[in-house]
Amino acid sequence: MFYHRKRLQYFTPPTNPDPVYAKKLQELVGGSLGEMTVMMQYLFQGWNCRGPAKYRDLLLDTGTEEIGHVEMLATMIAHLLDKAPVKYQEDGAKDPVVGAVMGGTNLRDVITAAMNPQHTIVSGGGALPADSVGFPWNGRFIVASGNLLADFRSNLHAESQGLMQAVRLYEMTDDPGVKDTLSFMIARDTMHQNQWLAAIEDLKSEGFEETVVPNVAYEYGKSEFAYQFWNNSEGNDSAEGRWAKGRSIDGKGEFEYVANPQPLGPEPNPPQPDLKLHGTAQTPQTQGNGVGAPSVKVEHIG
Repeated sequence: MFYHRKRLQYFTPPTNPDPVYAKKLQELVGGSLGEMTVMMQYLFQGWNCRGPAKYRDLLLDTGTEEIGHVEMLATMIAHLLDKAPVKYQEDGAKDPVVGAVMGGTNLRDVITAAMNPQHTIVSGGGALPADSVGFPWNGRFIVASGNLLADFRSNLHAESQGLMQAVRLYEMTDDPGVKDTLSFMIARDTMHQNQWLAAIEDLKSEGFEETVVPNVAYEYGKSEFAYQFWNNSEGNDSAEGRWAKGRSIDGKGEFEYVANPQPLGPEPNPPQPDLKLHGTAQTPQTQGNGVGAPSVKVEHIG
C-alpha cells in the first residue's frame, strides 16, 4: 500500500508568480525524462522485480520518493500561477520602462501569450500531466523490461538527463524560492544517479550480468563481428577510443578496429507486391524500359 503524509518532502515557495516559468517547469513534471516518467518507471520495475528483495526495495523506495517530487513540482507550479496575470498587468502599468520596452504592447497580453493557456483553461491554475510544450505524458516513456541490469542502465540515463534539465531550469530563474527547491531536487537526482551506478556494480558482482549480456558470440554465432568497431565515416579519429582496441568490456573478446568496412550482403531486391495492393511494381511489360521510374500497368481487379 502507499501512505501519503501531508508534508512535502522539501519546498520553498517562490517569491513572485511567474506563469512563463511555470510553463517551463512542466518539463520536469511530464516530460519524457521528467519526474512522472521516473516515478512510473521505478514503480513498475519494482512491481515486476523477480530478483533479490533488496533490488525490489530499492526500486519501490525510489519510485515512492519520485511521487513526492511530482507533488513538489505541482505545488510550485500552482504558486507560480497564482494571480500571475493580474499582477503582471499591474506591474506593467506602473513601470513606464516596461511599456517602452514592450513597444506599447499590453504586458498582460504578452505574458498570457507566453504562458501555457491550458494552465488557465484546463487545470484552473494548476499543474498538468504534460511537458513544457503541452504534450501529454505518455506511458511509453517508461522502461520496465524485467531485466534489472538493462533497467538500471535505463534508470541511470533517465537520472542523468533529468539532472541536466533541472540544472538548466535552475539557471533560467532568479527566484530564490524556486532555486532553493530545485537545488534540493538536483541533490536528490545526484544521489539517484550514483545509486543506479552502485546497483549496476552490485548486480555484476553477484553474477547477474549474464542475464543482459549473453554469450552473443558463442550462443548465436557470428563471433567474428561481435567485437569489431566499424568506422563508417571519413577519417579515423574514432580509432583512438577505448572501444577500438584492447580487451572488450565484457572480457569475452578483443576489440578490433575496421577502418574501411565493406557491405556483406547483396543489393536489395524486395519481392514484388501483390497486384491487389495497387503498388508500383516491375512487370514483364515495364522491365527494360530504360533508366528512370518504370511505367505503371494499371489493371482492374474484379
